[in-house]
Amino acid sequence: MRHLRFALLGLPAIVAIAPATAAAPTPARVLASMERVADWQLANPPFHESTHWAQAVGEAGMMALANLSPNRRYRDAMVEMGEKNGWKLGPRTYHADDQAVGQTYAELYLQLRQPEMLAPMRAQFDAILANPREGTLLFTEPGNQDRWSWCDALFMGPPAWMRLYAATGDGRYLEHAVTQWWKTSDYLYDKAEHLYYRDSNYFDQREKNGAKVFWARGNGWVMAGLARTLQYLPSNHPSRARFEQQFREMAAKVVSLQQQDGLWRASLLDPASYPMQETSGTGLFAYALAWGINQGLLARAAYEPAVRRAWDALNAKVQADGKLTHVQPIGRAPDAFPADAGEAYGIGAFLMAGSEIYRMALLQQTPAQTVNAANPGDFYRADESIEVKAPAKPVAVIDAATSRILPSQRIGDTLLFQSNFAPGDKRRFLLVPASAMPPLPAPDVKAHARFVPERLDDFAWESDRIAHRAYGPAILKEPKEHVSSGIDVWVKSVRRPVQDKWYRQGAYHLDHGEGVDNYHVGTARGCGGLSVVDGGRAWDSNVYASHKVIADGPLRAVFELRYDGWNANGRRIGETKRISIDAGSNFSRVESVFDSDRPGPIEAGPGISLRKNGGHLLKDDAAGWISYWEPEAPPHGHTACALIVPGQPVRSLELDGNALLLGRALPAKPFVYYLGAGWDKSGDFPTEQSWEALVRNVAARLSRPLEVSGPH
Repeated sequence: MRHLRFALLGLPAIVAIAPATAAAPTPARVLASMERVADWQLANPPFHESTHWAQAVGEAGMMALANLSPNRRYRDAMVEMGEKNGWKLGPRTYHADDQAVGQTYAELYLQLRQPEMLAPMRAQFDAILANPREGTLLFTEPGNQDRWSWCDALFMGPPAWMRLYAATGDGRYLEHAVTQWWKTSDYLYDKAEHLYYRDSNYFDQREKNGAKVFWARGNGWVMAGLARTLQYLPSNHPSRARFEQQFREMAAKVVSLQQQDGLWRASLLDPASYPMQETSGTGLFAYALAWGINQGLLARAAYEPAVRRAWDALNAKVQADGKLTHVQPIGRAPDAFPADAGEAYGIGAFLMAGSEIYRMALLQQTPAQTVNAANPGDFYRADESIEVKAPAKPVAVIDAATSRILPSQRIGDTLLFQSNFAPGDKRRFLLVPASAMPPLPAPDVKAHARFVPERLDDFAWESDRIAHRAYGPAILKEPKEHVSSGIDVWVKSVRRPVQDKWYRQGAYHLDHGEGVDNYHVGTARGCGGLSVVDGGRAWDSNVYASHKVIADGPLRAVFELRYDGWNANGRRIGETKRISIDAGSNFSRVESVFDSDRPGPIEAGPGISLRKNGGHLLKDDAAGWISYWEPEAPPHGHTACALIVPGQPVRSLELDGNALLLGRALPAKPFVYYLGAGWDKSGDFPTEQSWEALVRNVAARLSRPLEVSGPH
C-alpha cells in the first residue's frame, strides 16, 4: 500500500490509498452495470410503501439512471409510482424520511413540468413553513423527529427542499433547508473527527476499541446529502463556502477509513467489530466522492483511486441476476447482518454512484468544452434558453452541478439547451462529443409547428404550455369564415403536444381533459396579430400567403409566415414574420420584417382583442408590455394574453376593439415583439396576479439577458 500526503485547510493529512487493480471504467460498462441492477429492482419490487424512505432512496437512484439511459422504462416507472401515490409525500408531515420521495417528484417535474407533480408537496412544505417546529434536537424527546435530529435526515429532507426551490424559484424552501441543516450540523457534527453522530444517543457511546461510534451509512447519508444539496444551492449563496468546507473535511476523513478491499465497514472507527462487507454506506460514499471530483472540490489524484476501488468492490457484490447484496438492513447503528441482505436504498446508492462514475469515466476519455452562464438579474429564470455556437460535430450537454444530460437542439450553427437560474446565479455546462457516449435518452418533444392543409391552411404551433394558430389562404374560400391576420389561442392543461391530435379528432372546441380552443379572433387582432397605425386608424394585413418551417422541436419550433402587401393609408406594406416558441414558455418570439413602396418609419405593433363584457387590461409602457385577463367564459375559465415590445419606447393604444402596443419599425429591419397566453385551468395561473407575475418576469428577463460565454 502506498501513501499520499496532501493538505486540507492548510493542515497535512495522510490518506492510505491502495493501488487500483481493475481496468478503468468506461461509460458503456458503467451504464450496463447500472441497468442490470435497476432491472433487478424493477422485477423485484420491495415490500415497503412507495413513499417509505427506503424505497424513496431507490427511486432517487432510478432518476440518476433515467438521466443517462436511452431506455425510458426507468423514468416511466417513476412516473407510474408518482401517479399511484397521487404525488403525495409520506403520512408524517414533518418527518424527513417521509419527505425523501419528494426528490423524485421534483426531478420528474424539472423534466416534464406537470403541475400536479409538485402540488401536494408544495402544500405540505408551505404548511411546515407556516407552523415551524422548534425546540431541542435531543433524540429522546417527544416529537424530536419533527426536526432533523438524526443524521440520516440530512439526506432525506434538505435535497427535497432544494429541488422544490429549483423547480419553483421560491426562496423560502432554500432558506429552510440551509437554516435547518446548520442547526443539525451544530448539534451532531464532531468538529474534531469531521464525522456525524447518528443522533444524540451516541454522544457518549464507544466501540469495543474505545473509539467514538460513527456509523458508515449514517455518514454516507450526510455526504450524499451534502452533494445533493450543493447541486441546487446557488453559486452566490452566502453559505455555499461553509457547505463546501464541510464536504471537504468529511471527504478527507472518510477516504482515510476505506478498507483495503474498497469497502467501508459499518463502524468507521472500529471496523474490526463489524467485519462484514457493506455496500449501502460504500455506495453513498462513492457517490459523494465521485461527485466532489467531478465538481473540482476534491483533488482527482487523491480521491479517484478510492472511488474506483469502491466501484469495483460494489460491482463484485452484484449477483448474476443483478441483485446487489451485502446491504446492512434498516437500522441506526453498526450491526451484523447476513451477506445476501439487500434493500432498495442500497440499490439507490449504487445507481447514484454509477451516475457520477459514468461522468468521471466519460471526461477522462474525451475532452469537454465548457459553457458558462450567469443571471445578471435579481429574479428567478425558469426554463431559460441558452444559445451558443454549435461545435462542428454532435455533442451532449451535461449540467455540471447535477451531471444530468440536458435535452438540446441544433438549429443551423446554434446549439440550444435550457436551465433554471436563481437570482444572480452562475451555472456551468459541459459539451461532450456524442460519439464518446452510449446512446442518449431521446428528448421529450416540447415545441412543435406545422402547416395544417387539412384544416383550411391553418398554421399551428405550440410549446408544452400553450398553443396558437394563424389562418391561411384556403380559409378565404369559406364564405362563413370572417378572419384576418389575428392570432388564435388554444389553451392547454397538459405538458405535451396536442394540436396534431386535436386536428385529427376535430373536436377541439370541447375540453376533453387536455385543453380547448374557445378563443375568438374573428377580424380582430386576437392575441398578437400586428397592426400598422397611420392617420389615426389601424391597417391590418389579411391571412398569411405562404409559410416555411425552419425548425420543429424538440425544444424550439421556428417558422416564417409571409403576409403579402396591403394598403396602409396609401402606403403599400408587406410583412414576413419569423416566429419561434421554446419549451417551457408561454411566449412566442416574433421578428417582423416589413417591405414598403416608400422609405421611412412605420408605427406598428401587436394587439389584443378586447371583450365587450369586461376583463382587466393592464399597461406598463415604461416596461414595454400590456396584459389582458379575459372575463370568465364558463365552463372554460379565464384566458390571458400579453404582449411585450422590448428594447424601444412604446405607446399603448385602444383602437377598434383592440389594445395595441406600438413601436417604431423601419423597412427591411427586424421589429421584434413577444406574444404570450395562459389559462387559469392550466395549473400555472390560478389568478390574474399569477399571470401578471409571469409577464413581469418575462419582460425583466428580456431587458437583462442571460450572460453566456463559451464554448471554450
